[in-house]
Amino acid sequence: MSRIAYVNGAYVRHADAAVHIEDRGYQFADAVYEVWSVFGGQLADLAGHLNRLERSLRELHIAMPMPRSALVVVLNEVIRRNRIGEGLVYLQVSRGVAPRDHFFPTEPVKPAVVITAKPVDRQAAEAKVRKGIRVISAPDNRWGRCDIKTVGLLPNVLAKQAAREAGASDVIFVDAEGFVTEGGSANVYIVTAEGEVKTRSLRANILPGVTRISLLDILRAEGVDVSEGAFTLEEAKCAKEAFLSAASTFVMPIVQIDESRIGDGVPGELSLRLRDAYMSRARKTAGVEA
Repeated sequence: MSRIAYVNGAYVRHADAAVHIEDRGYQFADAVYEVWSVFGGQLADLAGHLNRLERSLRELHIAMPMPRSALVVVLNEVIRRNRIGEGLVYLQVSRGVAPRDHFFPTEPVKPAVVITAKPVDRQAAEAKVRKGIRVISAPDNRWGRCDIKTVGLLPNVLAKQAAREAGASDVIFVDAEGFVTEGGSANVYIVTAEGEVKTRSLRANILPGVTRISLLDILRAEGVDVSEGAFTLEEAKCAKEAFLSAASTFVMPIVQIDESRIGDGVPGELSLRLRDAYMSRARKTAGVEA
């Protein structure tokens, strides 16, 4: 079956999907995006991602391309047409098409919308989780508004490629003061020897992860001490456990940072328990029984 994409009001074959050469997302990275996990053909954390989408658009002064209710219909239709049971949905909204100019278009243009979907092999993902991943550290040279989920991800791309070339799965960024900010496409957490979970505060230059919100709620509900503040790369390397979170990977245990083994070098008990708890919660938000 051919994959189907939604492009500016039309459902088209993925192979035929295209945007105009003067789309500002293409020329200026003047666009935002969101990614949803799909469980049982249903969107997880729907409201959280829509809330963040609207905030990102407001920060860039881009209009919401359609009412929420209409957007949800389109998202679900893309899922249906692609027959996605377990997978991911990608949404991108750019300022639209206009003659190339750094200034916003003088005449109002309609935001451009692209939506795609693809299946995910959950069993393969689980196998990776049970082994954990290795990450490398890298200087955080991204722009100063990482709280906005824009498509301007070139520093992330270069850092993640460097990780791959080093035989690692991902990267964690470290700011000029030596503090960990976030991963190449995920939030970062450590577990101290005392069992406290640390993750960077949203006051730092990080993305307000939707999965992050759920994880912090779960941890606090379970009585786990949580600190939202700065921690150094050295603290991360000496942690009892470390893990990443994102809508695409949920909770991913880290077993090595650079050349330093984390804990016993295997996924930690809290990381795995938290992943199971999040998966159960995500399925419920999608209306699928855990």
